[in-house]
Amino acid sequence: MPKIVNARVIVTCPGRNFVTLKIECDDGTTGVGDATLNGRELSVASYLTEHVIPCLIGRDAHRIEDLWQYLYKGAYWRRGPVTMSAIAAVDTALWDIKGKLAGLPVYQLLGGASRDAVMVYGHANGTTIEDTIETAKTYQAEGYKAIRLQCGVPGMASTYGVSKDRNFYEPADSDLPTENLWSTEKYLRVVPELFKAARAALGWDVHLLHDIHHRLTPIEAGRLGKDLEPYRPFWLEDATPAENQDAFRLIRQHTTTPLAVGEIFNSIWDGKHLIENQLIDYIRATVVHAGGITHLRRIAALADLYQIRTGCHGATDLSPVCMAAALHFDLSVPNFGVQEYMRHTPETDAVFPHEYSFDRGMMHPGDAPGLGVDIDEELAKGYEYRRAFLPVNRLEDGTMYNW
Repeated sequence: MPKIVNARVIVTCPGRNFVTLKIECDDGTTGVGDATLNGRELSVASYLTEHVIPCLIGRDAHRIEDLWQYLYKGAYWRRGPVTMSAIAAVDTALWDIKGKLAGLPVYQLLGGASRDAVMVYGHANGTTIEDTIETAKTYQAEGYKAIRLQCGVPGMASTYGVSKDRNFYEPADSDLPTENLWSTEKYLRVVPELFKAARAALGWDVHLLHDIHHRLTPIEAGRLGKDLEPYRPFWLEDATPAENQDAFRLIRQHTTTPLAVGEIFNSIWDGKHLIENQLIDYIRATVVHAGGITHLRRIAALADLYQIRTGCHGATDLSPVCMAAALHFDLSVPNFGVQEYMRHTPETDAVFPHEYSFDRGMMHPGDAPGLGVDIDEELAKGYEYRRAFLPVNRLEDGTMYNW
């Protein structure tokens, strides 16, 4: 049996903060797992160092399911983003180790490929509708079959999804939280115009997506979904906060626009009601925040019973380690829908050498044993942790609101 003899947490900031767990076995085999929790990175690093790693030493690295249950049930304080991100890091690293020992890419251990490659979507954004459309055209020229559209809202100084650098969007941008202003009324006026212009410019052979980012009430989301129906969006993402899962029932009553949610979910329980009542069309839980490959497969299996497809979160707050794990998962599950893909900076790609590849809107994890990704620890040392908070939102009258 491959015995775990060492594990360490590596925190690095090649343009943004990442937390990586590296596990080592007695035969020298190593595995890596992503533990990044955007804006709360050190909380997971501490949880791993103080509460998880001491429990791993001496254990059989092949017993992935048993170790998952040990860290989940054994903690007593179950779920939550910190706990589940830490468990995900261990789980992902163990799948990496198992693949290396078997001499197979992880997707082969998950049952093999269910498709030839994975459709991904890119992020087109701009301060105006015209800017967004021009950026979307560049994605279309690169072969993207799915594009997310976000544009500035007239009268608002800043808008979610609109970045200074269109290629590398990073919302965690300040040592203390940036305070933004929000107006639902102004927002609801501009999005239908964005989609109308996009269809006219891009045609009907490309999927168009949009992220609301939890900012509407259910009835407002229903109104927007209905307004967008003529333009056939692929999905509306995070239409309303999902703590009250039944809120999506009200949206369903008013629109046939597909709904996606789940990037901040951390267990199957967060989406159980949504899935079983078919209140969503895509589940966006991801490897690092939802307990790793092991638990994400359970979520996907439940969703498959109700014809709900996956659409994993894939922003730059997930390291290349998580992207690799997501692609292995995506390639294997029968009910895959789409994978979010935001390009990392060259500095990040150098710190995390990887085998996955992009070609004409599709990605593949590669066929290297394990995940096909690693961390260059010496290079990582050159990028020290830098505290960075996600922004907060207020309404125009000063009321604190959803970011």
